[in-house]
Amino acid sequence: MPTVNMHDAKSRLSKLVAAVRSGAEREFVIAINGTPAARLVPVAANPKPRWGLLKGKIQVPDDIDGNAAEVARLFEGNGD
Repeated sequence: MPTVNMHDAKSRLSKLVAAVRSGAEREFVIAINGTPAARLVPVAANPKPRWGLLKGKIQVPDDIDGNAAEVARLFEGNGD
């Protein structure tokens, strides 16, 4: 992981981002006066929600909403 001085990072930011984004570099460490201060890393892609991921792995009981009124009452602060 290459270390880049803050001044160099400011001047070459677009090139550093392109290198990280393309995978040419995994990350850069940005240093201030030789002391590591930050890391430039690619943003992880946001995966689309995977509906039905647990289908067949869990079972929801038929009476799952049996205590819905009680739970709502407790959330509203009427538990006594």
